[in-house]
Amino acid sequence: MSYHLFEVYGIELEYMLVHKADLKVNPIVDQLMIKKHGSLVSDVENGEIEWSNELVAHVVEMKTNGPTADLDQLGDLFAENVKEMNKLLADLGTQLLPTAAHPLMHPETEMKLWQHNYSRIYELYNRIFDCRGHGWSNVQSMHINLPFYDDTEFERLHAAVRLLLPIIPGLSASSPVFEGKFTGYKDARMHVYKTNQKEIPQMTGKVIPEQLFSRKEYFDGIFEPINKAIRPHDAGNILDHHFLNSRGAIARFDRNAIEIRVIDIQECPAADVAIAVFIIGVLKLLVSEELIALEDQKKWHENDLFEIFDEVIKDAEDTVVTNEAFLAVFDISPSATVGEIWKKLYFLVRDTISETHRSIIETILEQGSLSTRILTALGENPSEEKILEVYKDLGRCLQENRLFDAKPSS
Repeated sequence: MSYHLFEVYGIELEYMLVHKADLKVNPIVDQLMIKKHGSLVSDVENGEIEWSNELVAHVVEMKTNGPTADLDQLGDLFAENVKEMNKLLADLGTQLLPTAAHPLMHPETEMKLWQHNYSRIYELYNRIFDCRGHGWSNVQSMHINLPFYDDTEFERLHAAVRLLLPIIPGLSASSPVFEGKFTGYKDARMHVYKTNQKEIPQMTGKVIPEQLFSRKEYFDGIFEPINKAIRPHDAGNILDHHFLNSRGAIARFDRNAIEIRVIDIQECPAADVAIAVFIIGVLKLLVSEELIALEDQKKWHENDLFEIFDEVIKDAEDTVVTNEAFLAVFDISPSATVGEIWKKLYFLVRDTISETHRSIIETILEQGSLSTRILTALGENPSEEKILEVYKDLGRCLQENRLFDAKPSS
């Protein structure tokens, strides 16, 4: 069934499984599925939420079980599933941990691929790309799926999504630390995401999708080059171009949806869903052409948008944007931080957002992205003990479905 713009949504959240004692990753998603279902499966329907495995054995995904029109209750639904997972994992000395990257994991030695359903696909990915790096095995994100009915709606939605993508990490960055050190990027997940498929660059492109606004243009401009590039590596023809396309937003013509992938997972579902609601509100504003005409949205080249995005993944909300044409979209001049752009956008869409989500968005806009709050709590050159202390608190935030309150490190 096809849906019209903003009629329904699909949200996906990824979490890592870690040992409670030392927070080391624990690749036992298969055991979680067995405890839940009674036998090993890759997907479990749990009412309105579905659980599934991912590429690596320590990451589990929960997602809306089909499209939903109700985002107001979704944070609580995900939170209930978090508690259920944690209860099942408790006997195994394991818990879920939020944020988009484990701060102490060494992927080269700790990565373990999912060994069950779809393992042929994952093994092929591993053979082509070597999935031991952070970009494959230490990344957790939220995906937002937005429907379109036909080419006309795809054009409007794709144009709006492309324009917003560069500044989304300024709202959602939550991956500042790899292997015990600040990476220099508040969104290190997206930094490694850019190059983790460098062997076949057609798959990720410039992260920001190209100026393609119809199904035919998209197949000719993205899917065909991907299919051609992967053919020598995929003799069994087991890989699907919908999954191979790794841009920051991908068109899923198999279900008539655009999937946004540049959003780091937060500390709790309440924060994830609030960010999703905010992003959707701004996309509605862009699609309405109230800020900028469709034809002007379509003129933006991916290289220009990528240049902004590449700065935003470093400094998140503190990034100073100097591209005057981009600022003019939001009626801002002559320069502004990404945080200031989001505050302006919040002022424009605030009345369309429920009170539950407003308070969370306002906290993020006031206190900064989760990465900023994590770095505040860690302080300069944190010890492993300090990192564990902060991330154990983040684990409690997930269990209790509350925001992380950053207290400066003493």
